[in-house]
Amino acid sequence: MTDTTSQLDGTATGLDSTVPSSWSPTTWFAVISMAATSFALVSAEFLPAGLLTPMARDLGISEGTAGQVVTATASVGAVTALLSNVLIGKLNRKTVLVGLSALAIGSNLVAALATDFWLLLLGRAGLGIALSGFWALSVAVVARLVGANATGRGMAIVTLGVSLATIAAPSMGALISDWLGWRAATAMTAGLAVIAMLLQILSLPTLPANTSNSLSDVFRLTKRRTVQLGMLAILLLMTGHFAGSVYVRPFLEQVTLLGTGPIAMALLGFGIAAVIGNVAGGRLADANIRTALAVTGALMAFAALALVLWGSYRGIAFALVTLWGFAFGMAPVVLPTNLSRGATDALEAAGSLMVVSFQVAISIGALFGGYVVDHYGASAPLTLTAVLALSTIVLALLQPRN
Repeated sequence: MTDTTSQLDGTATGLDSTVPSSWSPTTWFAVISMAATSFALVSAEFLPAGLLTPMARDLGISEGTAGQVVTATASVGAVTALLSNVLIGKLNRKTVLVGLSALAIGSNLVAALATDFWLLLLGRAGLGIALSGFWALSVAVVARLVGANATGRGMAIVTLGVSLATIAAPSMGALISDWLGWRAATAMTAGLAVIAMLLQILSLPTLPANTSNSLSDVFRLTKRRTVQLGMLAILLLMTGHFAGSVYVRPFLEQVTLLGTGPIAMALLGFGIAAVIGNVAGGRLADANIRTALAVTGALMAFAALALVLWGSYRGIAFALVTLWGFAFGMAPVVLPTNLSRGATDALEAAGSLMVVSFQVAISIGALFGGYVVDHYGASAPLTLTAVLALSTIVLALLQPRN
């Protein structure tokens, strides 16, 4: 990330969401436009979780192959996150953000109109660029909008879009695909990106670049052991999560024998629990990051393994999917906090490594999850989730104390 302060205020973890009353209406409008953008982009990112079965059926591919649309988004996003600081150079940041929203619109439309799997992959790859570019700039832009002392509180509003998308996208995507088809659901995310772009154009001030960074600033951090362990924790836990979560719908259909409506309700419960987990994760990470990481891994491992063992019972399946959502909600707070504690003097570069780690984990998780679901059945990806989450617990215990 670029053109922001190297240190965030004490609310950067999102624990204090109180917004100063001194913010002007113009500032509010600008920050809300950023939240709308995060909602539009993350809605499109999470949409396949509710569309996988009808998408695979329509395109004549397996569910495991269809799951690779997540891999395409994340793979391209990982490269973009690493290179974004260099590629955007001295471009005005408002221009970049509006351009990324325009890219998201086009990418979602390509995906909605895709007549074969490769066009679908192309659309999702474009979305990956838009996603990673936005998150690479988000903290820097918010810091300039609200000031360094309120950066954390500003980001709390921006990430509200993520929480809402986590709740809405999978469940609404499943319902809309059942009513109007998966293409209509995908086109809906293009409409959300249009709204976000218009809000950006109307609300964001001009944001000329202050500086450009080199890749050496990022790579230098990877020599630190704490940063290495932080990246490994992201890779293990998020690879495990996406290996299983992308294929939750096929599991609920084939093992729990749920229809579209109950599946949508289960995914809604997942999303609501994720919001609660986000708050709990922030508090626990502030108290003891090692414990927070171990608890996150333990909850996810238990939920996935218990689904494999007892997921045929509807009530138990609903409860365990909700528990999984709670653990997933903790992860976006716990994992970056764990990584950043080894780079408090270079948070921007650490942020780039965080985005890359998340995107690589999503790619690997969806890839291996697709392989095992095609070869070993709907329960196999969840077993992989449990194993990798358990590995995260071991890693947490090996890390140095606060």
